[in-house]
Amino acid sequence: MNPNIKRSLKFSLTIAVITFVLAAIFSIISSSILGGVVWFVGLFIVLLIVLIGILFDMMGIAATAADETPFHAMAAERVPGAKEAVMIVRNADRFASFCNDVIGDISGIVSGTATAIVVLQIANLFGKGDGSTLQIILSVVLTSIVAALTVGGKALGKYFGINASTRIIFFAGKVISLLENKLKITVFSTTKNKTRNKGQTR
Repeated sequence: MNPNIKRSLKFSLTIAVITFVLAAIFSIISSSILGGVVWFVGLFIVLLIVLIGILFDMMGIAATAADETPFHAMAAERVPGAKEAVMIVRNADRFASFCNDVIGDISGIVSGTATAIVVLQIANLFGKGDGSTLQIILSVVLTSIVAALTVGGKALGKYFGINASTRIIFFAGKVISLLENKLKITVFSTTKNKTRNKGQTR
C-alpha cells in the first residue's frame, strides 16, 4: 500500500476514534450539567458550545491560511509559542481537521442535543410535555436561532481566520506551548517532525 495512503488511513481512523470518545464525553457532560440547571443557564451553555465551535473553526481556517515565515524570527529569539506556531502551519491539514471536523462538528451535535433539553425544560415550566404545540414551536425557534448563530458566526470566523491568521495561530501556539511546557501535555511529536524535515531536506 502507498505510504501516503497508509498514513492518511491511519490518521482518519485516529480522528474517528478521537471524535467518538470526545463526542461521548461532551454529550454526557453537557446532558448532566443541563439536567441540573434552570433553562436560561442551559441556554447560556448552548451559546457557549456554539461559540467554542466557531472559535475552533476559525483556528482551523487560520492554520490553512497562515504563512510560517513570520514565526521563524520569533522562534530564533525563543519567543514562547513561535515554534509551536510553525508546527501548526506545517501540520495545517491535521490541525484544521481536528479543529473544523472534530471540535467543530462535535460542537454542532452537542449544541443540538443541548437545545432539545432546554426546549423541554421551558415547555415543562409551562406545564407542557414532549410533543405539545408549545414544545414544537420552541424547538423550531431555538433550533433555527442556534443554527443561524452557528452559520453566521462561522462565516465571520472564516473572515478573521483568513485576514488575521498570523495573530490567531500565534495565540494558538502560545496555548500549545503552555500545554506542553507547563502541563506536560504533548500536542506535537518533535521526533516525527524532525524526521520529516530531514526527509524533506534530502
